Amino acid sequence: MLEVTVRVGANQMVIHPSVIRDEQAYVLVDTGMPDCHGPITKLLTEAGFDSLAPYSIIVTHQDVDHIGGLPEFQGEGVDVYAHTDDQPYIDGLKPLIKFSGEMKTRLLTSLPQNLAAAFESAFSGKVKNVTRLLEDGEKLPFGGGLTVIHTPGHTPGHICLYHEPSKTLIAGDAMVVENGKLQGPRSTATPDMKTALASLRKLQAYPIDTVICYHGGLFQGDVHAVIEQLTESL
Repeated sequence: MLEVTVRVGANQMVIHPSVIRDEQAYVLVDTGMPDCHGPITKLLTEAGFDSLAPYSIIVTHQDVDHIGGLPEFQGEGVDVYAHTDDQPYIDGLKPLIKFSGEMKTRLLTSLPQNLAAAFESAFSGKVKNVTRLLEDGEKLPFGGGLTVIHTPGHTPGHICLYHEPSKTLIAGDAMVVENGKLQGPRSTATPDMKTALASLRKLQAYPIDTVICYHGGLFQGDVHAVIEQLTESL
């Protein structure tokens, strides 16, 4: 798990992309905002990752703080994985659900010209960003085994990833950690809260020791009890 501080307008927030290492390569889960390539690459180097090693990218969903860094991380031979239901948005064929024209303008004007141009080009609908489509229950070979869990609600194609060898759940934005407590998705950023909470029930099928939330970081505790409490009103 990485910890990256990003600027959002006049504010800052901390995000937690994840990295899964194999012997010869690694997988980056989510890419941060458009100016996150440098900080993420620096953290990878400090953690002992070879910056020239082959890698793939898995995107948990379409939100701009997860896909914004994609243009700089993409390159020849880099596969980008995302769920089928979010692919049209990540490829720029549909506008991002929670990213208005006004928000886009504010973001682009805050970026250096080269990053703004790369962002506009990547999400113009003329570039195929997603090279591999994911489905619910699919098992990926990375890091000894990753299971894709489709958890819609926060976005239509939101996914969590379960790393079986370490019993770790990469939750994306399906849950957050606030003040050390595991909580459901933020209602202000979740268009379909009922579906998002119902999706959490799917996680009960997995023995989970650790959760990595993109917002809030690590949680270790009785994950199943928390999920039961979050979904008891459904």
